[in-house]
Amino acid sequence: MTKHTARLRSPGDFGLAVQQARLTRGVSQRELAAELDVPQSTISEIESGKATIYIRRLLSIARVMGLEFTATWEEDDAPRS
Repeated sequence: MTKHTARLRSPGDFGLAVQQARLTRGVSQRELAAELDVPQSTISEIESGKATIYIRRLLSIARVMGLEFTATWEEDDAPRS
């Protein structure tokens, strides 16, 4: 079981972590979007690192408050169906 951890300091970091976790689980963008009830284009934008006002604000708050966001996922997680 391989565990991955990524520090999230930018929208790009966040997007890459989402993409890597999604791929590790064998889930397509379309499947993830359906589960979240959002358009597939939203998942694509997040994964490409598109900055949103919410992500920028969260990262700014974290920086000012000395918080660190991390993402952790395991490689042997079963694909979701």
